[in-house]
Amino acid sequence: VQLQASGGGLVQPGGSLTLSCAASGFSVKDYAIIWFRQAPRKEREGVSCIAGSNGNTYYGNSVKGRFTISRDNAKNMIYLQMNSLKPEDTAVYYCATGARWAGWDIGQYDYWGLGTQVTVSS
Repeated sequence: VQLQASGGGLVQPGGSLTLSCAASGFSVKDYAIIWFRQAPRKEREGVSCIAGSNGNTYYGNSVKGRFTISRDNAKNMIYLQMNSLKPEDTAVYYCATGARWAGWDIGQYDYWGLGTQVTVSS
């Protein structure tokens, strides 16, 4: 099982960015895929999740209405579309997977990819 996040970069406040999470060794349609982020000197924070079985989506309060998670089963990819970005969205973003949606407890997700840095700054 491997996950690889990509798509991070530097963007101005109010801008948009799309992160990708490439999965291998399993099918994304069968497992929950979750995005977390971690800013310097802060705890890892849950951002968004898409459940495997029914495709239900979940968002952290700080990103609701601005971020959208989606899935491409054929490509075995997960995407995180981030709009109206704010400086407080600056963090390293990680994708992870688990058997099912289990809330924002990082201990419930078994496999993690390396993160991708998102910096929101003018």
